[in-house]
Amino acid sequence: MVERLLKVLHKEWSGLHEAAFLLAAFALGSQALALVRDRMLASRFGAGETLDVYYAAFRIPDLLYASIASFVAVTVLVPFLVSKTGEDKHDPDARRFISDIFTVFSLGMFAIMAVAWFAIPMLAERVVPGFSEAAVEEYILLARLLLLSPLFFGISNLFGSVTQVFRRFFVFAAGPVLYNLGIITGVIFFAPVFGLRGIVYGVLIGAFLHAAIQIPFLVKQGLFPRWSFRVRWADVRRVVLLSFPRTIALSASHFVTMILVGIASTMEHGSIAVFTLAMNLQSIPLAIVGMSYSVAAFPTLSRLFSNGEIDTFLGHIATATRHIVFWSMPAMVLFIVLRAQIVRTILGAGAFDWTATKLTAAALALFAISVAAQSLVQLFVRGFYAMGDTKTPLKVNLASSAMILLVAYGSLALYDAVPVVRYFIESLLRVSDIHGTRMLALPFAYSVGSIVNAMVLMWRFEHTVRGFLGEMRRTFLHSFTAAVAMGFVAYHGLQLFDDVFDIDTVFGVFMHGALSGILGVLAGVFLLSLMDSRELREVSASLHRKFWKSKPIAAEQENIAP
Repeated sequence: MVERLLKVLHKEWSGLHEAAFLLAAFALGSQALALVRDRMLASRFGAGETLDVYYAAFRIPDLLYASIASFVAVTVLVPFLVSKTGEDKHDPDARRFISDIFTVFSLGMFAIMAVAWFAIPMLAERVVPGFSEAAVEEYILLARLLLLSPLFFGISNLFGSVTQVFRRFFVFAAGPVLYNLGIITGVIFFAPVFGLRGIVYGVLIGAFLHAAIQIPFLVKQGLFPRWSFRVRWADVRRVVLLSFPRTIALSASHFVTMILVGIASTMEHGSIAVFTLAMNLQSIPLAIVGMSYSVAAFPTLSRLFSNGEIDTFLGHIATATRHIVFWSMPAMVLFIVLRAQIVRTILGAGAFDWTATKLTAAALALFAISVAAQSLVQLFVRGFYAMGDTKTPLKVNLASSAMILLVAYGSLALYDAVPVVRYFIESLLRVSDIHGTRMLALPFAYSVGSIVNAMVLMWRFEHTVRGFLGEMRRTFLHSFTAAVAMGFVAYHGLQLFDDVFDIDTVFGVFMHGALSGILGVLAGVFLLSLMDSRELREVSASLHRKFWKSKPIAAEQENIAP
C-alpha cells in the first residue's frame, strides 16, 4: 500500500489539457476545503470585528511573503533551473545551487521576521486605522505569530521549483489541501481553547505541511538542501535580478490589498470579513481555471522559448488563452446570477446573519466581473516570464495597482457625494435595505484594475510576439454567447424553482441554485455544440483520453491569507 502511494506521489505527468484538468481537480479539492473553512469561520464568528481582526492580521505577513519569498518563486526558479541543468537534473552543480538559494533565503527571511516583529506595533494604527484599542492588541499578537508562515511557504516554493523541473508535481499539488486542513483543524480543536490564536496555530501547521510533504521526494533524489557556508554569490545575484521585477509587482498587489483592508477597517464592523470572504469565493473559478491552465503551460512555455520554437510557443499560449476564456466567462456569469444562492449555501449559517449574506453576495458579483481578466493575467504574466521579460508585467501591474486605489477613493467620494449613484448601486445589487454598502466600492475598484491589467498585458504580448490573437475573436464570441445564454436560463430557472424548494433551509437553497445552474450549463453546452465550438471539441477529446497519463504541474502559493 505504501509503495503504491509513493508511486502515485512521485509519478511523472504531462499534456496541457490533461495537466490543467488534474490541477483543476486538486484546486477543486483545495477550494472545497477552503469553503468548509470559511463556513466554519463565518458561522462561528459572523461578519464582525473578531473576523475583521483575523483577516487583517494576514496583511503584513502576506506582504512580506510577496516581497521576500518571491526570491524563491516557482515562476523565477523553474526557467533558471531548466537552463542551468539541461537534461542532467542530477548535476551536483544544481544541488549546490539549491542549497545556496535555501541558505540565503532562510537567513534573509529570519532577519526580516525579526525586524517585522518590532515594527508591527508601530504600523498597526496605519494598517488598520479603524480598529478599537482591544482589536489592535489582538491584531498585533496574531500578525506576529503569522510571521512564520512566509518562511514555510518560501521554503515550499523552493522545493516546488525542484519538483517541477523533475516533472513530479503531485506532492506539491497536495500542499494547498494540507494547508486548508491545518486551518480547519485549528478551528475545530484549537479555537475553543485559544480563540483566534488557535486558528492561527492551525494556519502555521498547514503552512508547515505545505512544505513538508515534498521533503521525501527531495531526500530520495539527494536534493534536499543543506546549509552553504561558501555561497556562490554570482548565482544568487542572477536569481535576485531575475526575481526583483516580479517581487515588486507582486508586492504592489499585496500592498494595494492591505490599503483596501485598511479602508474597510474604517467602515462598518465586518467590512473586512465581507470583503475577504467574497474575494475567497471568486477565487474558486480563478484557481480552477486561470491558475490550472497558466501553471500547466508555464514549464513548457519556458522550454519552447528557450529552444527558439516560437511558433509552437505561440500556439501553446493561444490554446491556453482560448480555454481560459472558454471556461471563465460562463463561470463569471453564473457566479453573478447565482450569487445569493452561493453565499447562502456556503456561508449563511450560525452568526453569519442576513445582512452579511446580502452584502457578501453583492461584493461577490462585483468581484466576479473580473474573473476572466484575473485568469488571463495569470497566463500572460507567465508568458512574459517564460520569455525572460519581467519588466513588462511589473510596469503593467504597478499601473493597475495605482488604478485600483484611484477608483476606490474616487468611487467612495462619488458614493458619498451623489445619492443617486448610491441608490442606483444598491438597487442594482439588491442591497437597498441594509447598512454598510460603502464597502462595495472596494471590490468594484479591484475588478476595474484587474480588467485593465488583463487588457494591457494582452495588448503588450501581441505587440511583442505577434500572431496569437487572431483566433481569439471566434472563441470570445462563442464563450460570450454561451455565457449570456447560461445566465438567462439560470435566472429563469431560479424563478421556475422558486416555489418548489424551501429556501429557508440550506438544502432548499442549494437545490434552488444547483438545478438552476445545471439548466444554464446544459443550455450553454447545447448552444456551443450548435456553433461547433472548437474548445468544446478539444475538451471532449481530452476527457476521452486516459486521464491518468497526463502530467500535472502544481501552482505555487502566491499569498498566505486564507
